[in-house]
Amino acid sequence: MSLTHVVLTSGRSLDLSELRLSSTYGGMLEGYPCKLVNDMKIKGLVHAAERARPSVPVHLVPPPREYPDQYAGAFGPVEVLPSVACVGAFHSTALDRDHDPVLYRSALTIIWFQPTTHVPYGCDAEDALREVDWEGLARDYEL
Repeated sequence: MSLTHVVLTSGRSLDLSELRLSSTYGGMLEGYPCKLVNDMKIKGLVHAAERARPSVPVHLVPPPREYPDQYAGAFGPVEVLPSVACVGAFHSTALDRDHDPVLYRSALTIIWFQPTTHVPYGCDAEDALREVDWEGLARDYEL
């Protein structure tokens, strides 16, 4: 049973079976959001997702980065990502038409950022999430 369904712009329907939400800057005790901090956060999310499901490919939806007019510190200008980091385990029908649709599914772990804790649903998901190239990124697996 899935948590929700997301419909890609290609028309493919995805089932979301697991979702981890975290505060993008939660636990940040010192410093400020900048490119270095953001790149480390993204790299950590990707590595954690790869370790959690080694047989499933991981895709990062490039997050939007904002540059508010604030004082640039020692690590460069302030760079802000959306406040919620999301890691989702998605599944869909098999990619290979020769695979038995009862025995095969396709899977992809997707990492994206969004401004709220809203769980994506249908066509109401973030545009960047809905534009993921499932056919080029996901991998078939046998049940």
